[in-house]
Amino acid sequence: MMPRNVWAATLTSLLTDISSEMIFNLLPLFLANVLGASTALIGLIEGIAETTSSLLKGVSGWLSDRWGTRKWLAVAGYTISATAKPFLYLASSWAGVLVVRFADRIGKGIRNSPRDALIADSVSAEQRGAAFGLHRAGDTAGALIGMVIALGVVLATQSQAVELSRETFQTLILISIIPAVLAVVVLIVGVREIRKTRTSGDGVRLGIGALKPDFRYFLGVVALFTLGNSSDAFLILRAQERGLNVAGVLGMLISFNLIYSVFSAPLGALSDRIGRRRLLIGGWLVYGAIYLGFAAAQTAAHIWIVYALYGLYYAATEGTAKALVADLIPPEQRGTAYGYYNMVVGLMALPASLLAGVLWQGVGSWGGFGASAPFIAGAVLALLAAGLYVTRFAARRA
Repeated sequence: MMPRNVWAATLTSLLTDISSEMIFNLLPLFLANVLGASTALIGLIEGIAETTSSLLKGVSGWLSDRWGTRKWLAVAGYTISATAKPFLYLASSWAGVLVVRFADRIGKGIRNSPRDALIADSVSAEQRGAAFGLHRAGDTAGALIGMVIALGVVLATQSQAVELSRETFQTLILISIIPAVLAVVVLIVGVREIRKTRTSGDGVRLGIGALKPDFRYFLGVVALFTLGNSSDAFLILRAQERGLNVAGVLGMLISFNLIYSVFSAPLGALSDRIGRRRLLIGGWLVYGAIYLGFAAAQTAAHIWIVYALYGLYYAATEGTAKALVADLIPPEQRGTAYGYYNMVVGLMALPASLLAGVLWQGVGSWGGFGASAPFIAGAVLALLAAGLYVTRFAARRA
């Protein structure tokens, strides 16, 4: 039986993703179809947004250890994001979108590491994979519901249109306000703070050298993998490039989130039994195969099928990686460790997204390698990361 904090954090994430996913999955189409932004510019926006989030994740995780509190940092982060998103309604340029994404990611940067540490603090080691798997399942169920709402709005307003209209996007922004506010209320009312003994300033060090070598190696491998894991905005643009209209893109995203949600909890629990490293490496191998599928896809149907299977990678790795962080780090450093983990994943988003945009469309007078190139690069880096992690622990067993 999962404790109250896990259920409350899961419901908060579910409501937040209902709000976020109905608009942010369509944001690349809004930028490209309505505002005329290039793929390189879209990659820049996503990269800057995620980099902002990442830097704050490191600081907020450390502060949650330093202050001995997780809940109210998480509440502050969710509140900032809920306040920022409605301003997309007024955005009339890519710069306006960047400002809103920047503010939204500030909120995410403040909330994620304390929330992850709170979940880890609330369960035993034997339940850790199941707890993070349940949280990911709830988070993804929210994304699924958000996509269904978005699809309903698109079908009601522009069912035959290939490109997204401003009016449809603005309608979705207004609807998204309700679950965003409810998420903050659930977190305030439902989560109980788990008080830790406040540590002196010298006790919780911010430097990476204070953390265990196994964790540092894990971070390095994650950084390499994430360099090839560009924003999923490029997958959405690839789907449109292969012929999916707006309704088709939303249907594809619903399929992805359905698989992600259904398999997150059982795969998280599986990591408690077979080991997190095995499941994580297997997930990276699946990612490499799927990205090669994106590169080779010839039709809209191919993209839809591969994107649906992409949910298996997320289900196998997202919760498992966060449970592994808690395995590698003592409780008094958990917030700091989650800060570093989330920071590395996000910081690599900027070069990853820029690399994807340049490989696809080029820069300046150079035209790039085409739509398949970012996905081939992502597959190669995923396979390299998996190989390095296997080698590390095979050598230790020898």
